[in-house]
Amino acid sequence: MVRLIGVDLPRNKRIAYALTYIHGIGITSARKIIELAEISPETRTDDLTTEQTIALRDQLESIDLNLEGDLRCFNGLNIKRLNEINCHRGKRHRNNLPVRGQRTRTNARSRRGSKKTVTGKKK
Repeated sequence: MVRLIGVDLPRNKRIAYALTYIHGIGITSARKIIELAEISPETRTDDLTTEQTIALRDQLESIDLNLEGDLRCFNGLNIKRLNEINCHRGKRHRNNLPVRGQRTRTNARSRRGSKKTVTGKKK
């Protein structure tokens, strides 16, 4: 099993899709990293050699992006800042409501949580 930046990459997946398991790397940046590391896109994570793993690790360290824990911390601090300055977006985050202007009269169930059942009329 290959471990990069504290993340275990899944076995038997193409390396481009396995890299997307790292928080902060999408498919486009994964393909770019593979190209810079000079690894074939068809390579699976089980088939990586130690040289290829070292090349991947070097490419991940050389790119100027926040990844995994640093990115999660950065996002958490931004949300905390919005809460502290008491702006509209901060209030929406605090109340677990959609932040970007979506409607809440219907839909938005995944953000608001499951329905709260109200007891019906007794006969």
